[in-house]
Amino acid sequence: MLKKEVTIYDIAGELNVSPSTVSRALKDHYSIGVSTKKKIMALAADRGYRPRQGREMCTIGVIVSHVNFPQISAMISGIEQVANENGINVIISQSYGKYKNEKALAKTLFEARVGGLIVSLANDTIDTDHFKQFIKLNIPVVFVDRKLDGFNSGTVVVDYFTSSYLATSHLISQGCRRIAFIGETFAGNTYAEKLRGYMESLRAHNIPIEENFILTQEILSAKEGYAFGKQLLNLENPPDAIFSDNDIAAVGVIQYAIRKGLKIPQELAVMGFNDDPISQIIDPPLSTIANPAVEMGTVAAQLVLYQSKKSESNARTIILDPKLVARQSSIKVVEVSCISIL
Repeated sequence: MLKKEVTIYDIAGELNVSPSTVSRALKDHYSIGVSTKKKIMALAADRGYRPRQGREMCTIGVIVSHVNFPQISAMISGIEQVANENGINVIISQSYGKYKNEKALAKTLFEARVGGLIVSLANDTIDTDHFKQFIKLNIPVVFVDRKLDGFNSGTVVVDYFTSSYLATSHLISQGCRRIAFIGETFAGNTYAEKLRGYMESLRAHNIPIEENFILTQEILSAKEGYAFGKQLLNLENPPDAIFSDNDIAAVGVIQYAIRKGLKIPQELAVMGFNDDPISQIIDPPLSTIANPAVEMGTVAAQLVLYQSKKSESNARTIILDPKLVARQSSIKVVEVSCISIL
């Protein structure tokens, strides 16, 4: 059962003023003195007061970086699926990957009286103070993809370390020994886990890590993938495989390799990440790691609903398993395994 929400009557009682004075102060009305306004607003913020709406609805707020990213739009689809099944509205907002925007959106959604919040944290978010107002009122907050320490909330993440380990090990199983990795640092800890999985797989197979085979960019587009492919494939001893942090950059690699006259996968194997639609359109079709984005959304929404029925917040973390999807861009040898070949 959620805690009783603070009303203007509660604030008025604590400050020994009339409810109408509190109401006008919170609307920044000119008739209320500056000193009184400051006291009322400070107490309202401390008590977690949220303005009442004319009609309150059961709503989940969602904060993501960019709704047009394929994996994020897929995750939103999963959230809305659960919301629709339960008669719940969804408010979607974009932070554009900036902490400043995320903080402002959290305030807006709190004041809109959402019943739960799902957040894909901005890469430059270093604290979660702007979410404490939700926790004070036992309003469920669930983070997807990553979470900062010291915050009591639900989290839904993908096992990116294992994902990258599987991808690299697959390339090794195909006879590749000079494997490059191109990463997107915008993804923060997600990128770090992918890099760690790549390196651990190489170590496990006694393959040396070559620093000049690891290239990074804040955002990896097809353009950056093409440029990185050009840089790597023109080395004196070029790689025989390239593992990309995302599918779109992997497509850029393939485009350059074909232009250079290389045969894929015979002379260069290419592996992506996410299983975006483009991975099945490019020729040859791209091997990739299927990111369970829709499942991430459904699980996050289900976790919000579950926590809303509890008297205390739940710091449960749910880890989703990756799936390796091997296609023609990497298959040189037929493997006897559980790999899905599409």
